[in-house]
Amino acid sequence: MNYNKKTVRDIDVAGKKVLVRCDFNVPLKDGVITDTKRIDAALPTIEYLVNHNAKVILCSHLGRPKGEFKPEFSLKPVADELKRKLGQNVILAKDVIGPDAKALCASLKLGQVILLENVRFHKEETKNDMEFAKELASLADIYVNDAFGTAHRAHASTEGVSHFLPSVAGFLIEKELKIMGGALENPQRPFVAILGGAKVSDKIGVITNLISKVDTIIIGGAMAYTFIKATGGNIGSSLVEDDKLDLARDLIKKAADAKINFLLPDDNIIGKDADGTAGEYKVSDSNSVPDGWMGLDIGPKTQDKFTAAIKGAKTIVWNGPMGVCEVDETAKGTLALASAIAETDAVSIVGGGDSAAAVEKLGYADKMTHISTGGGASLEFLEGLELPGIACLMDK
Repeated sequence: MNYNKKTVRDIDVAGKKVLVRCDFNVPLKDGVITDTKRIDAALPTIEYLVNHNAKVILCSHLGRPKGEFKPEFSLKPVADELKRKLGQNVILAKDVIGPDAKALCASLKLGQVILLENVRFHKEETKNDMEFAKELASLADIYVNDAFGTAHRAHASTEGVSHFLPSVAGFLIEKELKIMGGALENPQRPFVAILGGAKVSDKIGVITNLISKVDTIIIGGAMAYTFIKATGGNIGSSLVEDDKLDLARDLIKKAADAKINFLLPDDNIIGKDADGTAGEYKVSDSNSVPDGWMGLDIGPKTQDKFTAAIKGAKTIVWNGPMGVCEVDETAKGTLALASAIAETDAVSIVGGGDSAAAVEKLGYADKMTHISTGGGASLEFLEGLELPGIACLMDK
């Protein structure tokens, strides 16, 4: 995939109507935004366009309204927040491609910003319906995609509109491509990948792609037990994907053939259940978890082994926690790794989702080079898959 895409800097936006696909899928509680990070991440692109005399039309999805108008999924709270952050009026259109949106777009002045209503109020959005995409594109002269979180989806507002308008990246997508693309294409070495989370099946593509690129792969989280069982260990009642044991053995062999370090846990924190109600935790050897007990985090020996591998790294990619982070007793492994990464001078990239949330919660976010804004998108990116919302943009 070509990571070298044209951005808003490479195109003349003055006097032009610019349709910007943002990721305003923010968490809401009782109609109030509880975390504005996604809005903050979009501001550099919006402000650049405003300052360069563009007429700015923003669009996004929010939640899963499944193709019908549902007031609880309205982008009104986002429009209000944008108003505050930009220090100027941001009008929310009553529709997406209807008469209100068309009238507002027609009367837009230089440097003005409007926000279309939730694109997923139309079922045609997720179907990437070309008629709908064409109508959406007809509102503008230029398309900018700045929603990395949905770049792995070929939807009307992320890919469809690019068939009708000159299409470039915003600054958020530019940053994701530069840092993540740079790490995969031309990493400083040693290059260490840390993969955790529940399922091997979610990470097969990532492990396969990274084996040809990294020096060390660290495996933690519940997915480690599939590998441990595959190599003959007893894992008690730990989570396991029994249908993936052959695959796990195959991945271990591929890593050995490629002469890369493939690190699995030596010991684990075990308990009777994952939700923290059991109350009793102990340390167990990874290969001999007693029946009725389950592995819930990496143990102290493994923490030392993994952090030692991290210490000398120059590039680190991390996707997925080492244990059950919601419970203090089983969040220590993830905390130890976050702390070790924070102390390195490596380029450190945290893939979205649980690992990003863990790093934020533990207070290490500002010590990481980059926390990706897309969970599924960053995973597919690490797999080396082509992301439709990026492939459709013009190459430099």
